[in-house]
Amino acid sequence: MTNPFNLTFPEIEDRSRRIRKNIIKMNSSAGAGHTGADLSETDILATLYFHILRYRVDDIHDANRDRFILSKGHGAGGYYCTLAETGILDASYLDDYLKKNSITPGHPVRQKTPGVEFNTGALGHGFSVSVGLALAAKKSDRNYITYVLLGDGELEEGSNWEAAMSAAHYKLDNLVVIVDRNGLQLGDRTEKIMALEPLDDKFKSFGFNVTTVNGNNPKEFAMAVKTSLTISGKPHVIIARTIKGKGVSFIEDQPKWHHKVPVGEEIYTAIKELE
Repeated sequence: MTNPFNLTFPEIEDRSRRIRKNIIKMNSSAGAGHTGADLSETDILATLYFHILRYRVDDIHDANRDRFILSKGHGAGGYYCTLAETGILDASYLDDYLKKNSITPGHPVRQKTPGVEFNTGALGHGFSVSVGLALAAKKSDRNYITYVLLGDGELEEGSNWEAAMSAAHYKLDNLVVIVDRNGLQLGDRTEKIMALEPLDDKFKSFGFNVTTVNGNNPKEFAMAVKTSLTISGKPHVIIARTIKGKGVSFIEDQPKWHHKVPVGEEIYTAIKELE
C-alpha cells in the first residue's frame, strides 16, 4: 500500500494554503475553534496525508493502512479540513462544525467522523493508544506504521512519559511520535508554564531516536520521517518546530489566538494573506 496522492512538496504547500483558508472560514462561521493550533499543525497534516501515510480513500478501514492519531484533539478543525481536502470527509460537513449532532464536533470522535482512529481531547491519551497500536502491529506481524501528533503543552501530562517508557521497552520502531513544538499553550508560553527543554535530550534518555525539524517545511518534515524509519530497534520522535497560527501575520505566535477566531475585517485580511 502507498500514499494515494504522493504529491510533490510544492503541491503539498498549495494544499496547506487551501486547508488554512478553510480553517479560517470554518472557525469564523462557527464562532469558535482553536485557530492557532489548527494553523500550527497544517503543514504536518498535509505532508502526512498527501505524501507519507499509506491508506485508501475508498476504504478507510483497510487493515493494512497506516494509523494516525491526533492526540492534540483541540486541533480538530485543522484535522477536519485536511480530511475534507483528501475526500475522506465530504467538505459540506465543514459548514456544520460545532453544531449540535454534527459529525464535525469540537474534538475528534471516531464514531462520528470518517477517518478518525481514536477519540481525543482529553490530553495525554493519544500517545498511550498509539503505543498499543504499534505493539499490536508487531504481535500480529503487520507492517503498518502508527503516527501520533502531540501538542507540546500536552507533554505536561505524565501519561505521555509512561507511554514513552513502554515504547522504548518494546523497541517500537514502527511508531512515529510528532510533537507540534510551537512553544505556546492555552495560557502562555510553555517554558513559562512548565519548562520542557531540553526536549530532545528527554526523549533520548527514554531510548528514542530523535530528530528536530522545521515543522512548517513539508520537505524537511517528510525527509525526517523517512530517514527515521530506516533506523530499527527504537521508537521515533520528530520534534516539529512550528509557528502557532502559521500563515496569518496577526495570529502568528500570539497566545490569545489559542481559542479565538477571526471576525469582521480580520476574516478578509487572513484569507488575503493566504492567497
